[in-house]
Amino acid sequence: MLKFIPIRSILLIISLFLITSCSKNSAMKPEDFKDKKPRLIIENYLSGNIKAWGILQNRSGKVTRQFIADLNGKWDGNKLTLDEKFNWNDGEVQTRQWLINKIDENNYEGAAGDVVGKAKGYSYGPAFKFEYVLLVPVKGKKIKITFDDWIFMQDEKVAINRATMTKFGIKVAELTVFFVKD
Repeated sequence: MLKFIPIRSILLIISLFLITSCSKNSAMKPEDFKDKKPRLIIENYLSGNIKAWGILQNRSGKVTRQFIADLNGKWDGNKLTLDEKFNWNDGEVQTRQWLINKIDENNYEGAAGDVVGKAKGYSYGPAFKFEYVLLVPVKGKKIKITFDDWIFMQDEKVAINRATMTKFGIKVAELTVFFVKD
């Protein structure tokens, strides 16, 4: 037996699609922070030792994992080499090495072994936005997840990181991280 979808349901779906499509234009942009203080210069902040604590939430907001991480960065005047070690509460240990090049005062480009292509970074005022596609291990496979990653400097020692993770434009998880610089 064939069922028909009521016209109200179709209109609701179209309306939701249009609303979410239009919201991209009003989304937060790195340039929104250009005149704000303190200025986050990512190669300075991430040089040296940093301790981090974070949570991973599923798309419903439920905390699914927690971690403690150690980061160590070295700036050579052109490139930041950032070593990350994540110790997850379920026993998993992940490492990643970022190579981040400063293109100009506001633009960066990065690469890591599990990043597809190049990461694009934008720095204005206390905000740094990093956009990239990461190969994330899920049930023995690696899937491509898009990261919309924001770091907000609070003072010379503390920064907060919020990352939205999407697949096909649909949010699948969020990551919140607190950094404290030694």
